[in-house]
Amino acid sequence: EMKAEPFVIERTMNAPTEKVWKAITDKNQMKQWYFDLAEFKPEVGFEFSFVGGSEEKQYVHLCKITEVVPGKKLQYSWRYDEYPGNSFVTFELFPEGNGTRLKLTHEGLETFPTDNKDFARSSFEAGWTHIIGKSIIEFVEKQ
Repeated sequence: EMKAEPFVIERTMNAPTEKVWKAITDKNQMKQWYFDLAEFKPEVGFEFSFVGGSEEKQYVHLCKITEVVPGKKLQYSWRYDEYPGNSFVTFELFPEGNGTRLKLTHEGLETFPTDNKDFARSSFEAGWTHIIGKSIIEFVEKQ
């Protein structure tokens, strides 16, 4: 079976990489543009969870950090409580002049149940396009 292409989105923001790194690893900052996490530590093996979803249904997301390169790369597994499937979300930061290019990759979307529209690729595309294309940019650029 062909492995599905991962979803990838890249955006450049007018903020230094240290600031963007803090935005993606500090739970107090994350809740302002991402999700409200009870706890977060950018350490391999650290597990965290949060609730998110559509207006009709909320899902418990279960995540575990799998790779950390401080200031450059953060990866964690991303799955849903009570549903099959597992995926990986990777944030990569690249300095560009005074700014930062953020590349987000979400792979393994095809492992989630195909009969649930909330797990459709289009749903992830819409979610990440809002989070990476708008929320984090506005957050780091206004600080």
